[in-house]
Amino acid sequence: MISRIDLRGDALPEGPALRALLPRADFDVAAALEKVRPICEDVHHRGDAALIEYAEKFDGVKLEQVRVPAAALAEALQWLDPDVRAALEESIRRARAVHRAQRRAPHTTQVVPGGSVTEKWVPVERVGLYAPGGRSVYPSSVIMNAVPAQEAGVASMALASPPQADCGAFSGLPHPTILAACALLGIDEVYAVGGAQAVAMFAYGTEACAPANMVTGPGNIWVAAAKRYFTGRIGIDTEAGPTEIAILADDTADPVHVASDLISQAEHDPLAAAVLVTDSAELADAVAKELRPQVAATKHVEDRIAPALAGRQSAIVLVDGLDEGLRVVDAYGAEHLEIQTRDAAALADRVKNAGAIFVGPWAPVSLGDYCAGSNHVLPTGGCACHSSGLSVQSFLRGIHIVDYTREALADVAHHVVTLAEAEDLPAHGAAVKARFGWKVPGQ
Repeated sequence: MISRIDLRGDALPEGPALRALLPRADFDVAAALEKVRPICEDVHHRGDAALIEYAEKFDGVKLEQVRVPAAALAEALQWLDPDVRAALEESIRRARAVHRAQRRAPHTTQVVPGGSVTEKWVPVERVGLYAPGGRSVYPSSVIMNAVPAQEAGVASMALASPPQADCGAFSGLPHPTILAACALLGIDEVYAVGGAQAVAMFAYGTEACAPANMVTGPGNIWVAAAKRYFTGRIGIDTEAGPTEIAILADDTADPVHVASDLISQAEHDPLAAAVLVTDSAELADAVAKELRPQVAATKHVEDRIAPALAGRQSAIVLVDGLDEGLRVVDAYGAEHLEIQTRDAAALADRVKNAGAIFVGPWAPVSLGDYCAGSNHVLPTGGCACHSSGLSVQSFLRGIHIVDYTREALADVAHHVVTLAEAEDLPAHGAAVKARFGWKVPGQ
């Protein structure tokens, strides 16, 4: 059901050589880019008409308009199961508590008497949020994208999610749980648009939807490709690939817990990655044995879980010790990293590359998906070695304010001129000389 990679005995290779030994899903965004390009440009030229056409083609829904009526949001909240509403409200409360603490205050550095640099933080003006609606429905992703944007002070926010073909009274609209989550968060601008065309709508704007400065939110390969296509025109969070879990465990870990956590991520997608790194052959055997009955008793076995666990992106990796295990998980750079070992907190402190770290047996990834307060929009595909998860900082721009008096500029003017001339940019130096009556070219 799940393959093994034995890295015991010989010294582990360094850097790219080690990464090449580790399992990873095939996710060719570059190839998908050429397929989404005409869709994006069609939205650019035909606007809402293109969006309506693609909804019928890709989602099997014939729309009259792409914007969701406000009454539908209110109705979805009214019909929401009370237990689901209570869970969403608690998720929102905890996410707000964590993200509110991430707000950044302006800071002024007095460089010299009369010369200061202030860094102020300004939120992005308008953000487009994307909530997937394919194999599963993700109201939790609405929360994880909207809360940090709101806490950052983003003034204008819109959300897009694919229209559902067979959803009772809400057919032709995004899933009602998505709509209800929007209502709980105060998001009243919602569009029944999915895929690459949703990203194009936010990037270019259409008759119904004003363009956004930034687009965030997970999606399939077509959404990721559209984000790449528009990078530079709009800001993005990340090109999210298939979800990943890596678990670093020793012989103290409970194989029932480990197996269930691997399955929990395999449940997302047949390309989802589930990787166990352990120095215990006994645990590896026990987890492999435990996977079979748990998988058999779980929903989505044939279409998601079984192919995900059997795929080239999932494996049990055997190492000589936890030091070697740390090297492996750092090379892998997992979206989600669980540590189930003796003194797990100390090991977590040594990890360099991970989207989020879950410490000990009582912090499964599922907790982070919904109610830990952390954000579950995280870097995938090894991008944790250079990128972070979504946060308030994602929606803020740092702007430097330079304030110097005449005396402060005079004190450093000769250095500015010297450096300008060293770079063969004499006009830079002349801009300073002119302020003090020094001789400049042309005078």
